[in-house]
Amino acid sequence: MAHPAGFGAERMADILRLDHVTKTFRGGVVAVDDISLDIREGEFLTMLGPSGCGKTTTLRMIGGFEYPDSGSILLDGQDVTDAPPYQRPVNMMFQDFALFPHMTVAANIGYGLKIAGTPRAETESRVREALDMIELPGMADRLPSQLSNGQRQRVALARALMRHPRILLLDEPMSALDAKLKEAMQVELKHIHDRIGITFIMVTHDQTESMIMSDRIIVMRNGRIEQIGSPTELYDRPASAYVADFLGTSNMVPVTVHRTGEEVVARAGDASFRIARAGSVVADGATMTMFIRPEKIRLGANGGDGNVFSGAVREVFFSGNAVRIDLDIGAGQIVMVHHQLDTALGDAGLPAAGDTVTCSVKPETISLFDSADAAAVAAVGGAA
Repeated sequence: MAHPAGFGAERMADILRLDHVTKTFRGGVVAVDDISLDIREGEFLTMLGPSGCGKTTTLRMIGGFEYPDSGSILLDGQDVTDAPPYQRPVNMMFQDFALFPHMTVAANIGYGLKIAGTPRAETESRVREALDMIELPGMADRLPSQLSNGQRQRVALARALMRHPRILLLDEPMSALDAKLKEAMQVELKHIHDRIGITFIMVTHDQTESMIMSDRIIVMRNGRIEQIGSPTELYDRPASAYVADFLGTSNMVPVTVHRTGEEVVARAGDASFRIARAGSVVADGATMTMFIRPEKIRLGANGGDGNVFSGAVREVFFSGNAVRIDLDIGAGQIVMVHHQLDTALGDAGLPAAGDTVTCSVKPETISLFDSADAAAVAAVGGAA
């Protein structure tokens, strides 16, 4: 399948706009709460969040399977808010694949073309193209029951793409796959997206999946957009404790902030941390929550990292190519350190419980969040 005309030069233009969209279900349950969003031509966008955050409802409104109570949806500048699914150049790949069990692979893939009245020769040609694209050229005459889960997923993807939709919607596409196959299919689906060039919008609750596959991620919470950005932006510069907690593992440590002009230092236990991205609203004497990714902390006193601190080793957890070290930095405050074992530790080797070790961390890798927000996230067992 070829890229759409103008792909490349037009890739970053907006293809879809959601303007103040709201959806409320029976009983007054607000599923989507006044969200606005521009989606770019050709990007792989993921809506990420726990069950009930509004991501699937948003996806279904884009596809025309639900209609907003207020707001508008514009596709290529045309208002499709009230248009039924068949009038939108959009297709959806469902999490259960929804293949016809009595039809062959070729018949499943070509079903939409057949219904649309496409000539048989053209249908057969495009089905062969699709089978090559999903790397199942010898499977045309098999039934879905004769395929693996991964093969069924590829067939469902090919069927969804046969009528050249402008946007492909993917509802938890990896949920039926085991962990090993899921990892392989994440990469394969991203490669297929890059080859065909159309816009993919995916819903998932799996943060690793979203990080691997996406150009941009929307983190959703209680029907609202919490943050939008590239995987690296969201991971390294989360806008809230919720986003920091949802994406990856993080240290969330209560601190007291000391501010002198533009210089901001956070104190936790016996350690002090200079903060490079504190923001102007951080006040002297405030109690806040400090965020640091465990892998941003290095074992050893690297003066170039800016912050050097010590702690007593509580526990060491070995995971093959890395170790997690839990450090007590005083007053019962625990900081996790993730250390890759391909990094030299010197003659001393790995520390053991009871040892005192020195660590360093760069000021620009640390953020401060409102303590009430962090406490709310912790109270529900994290963002997930």
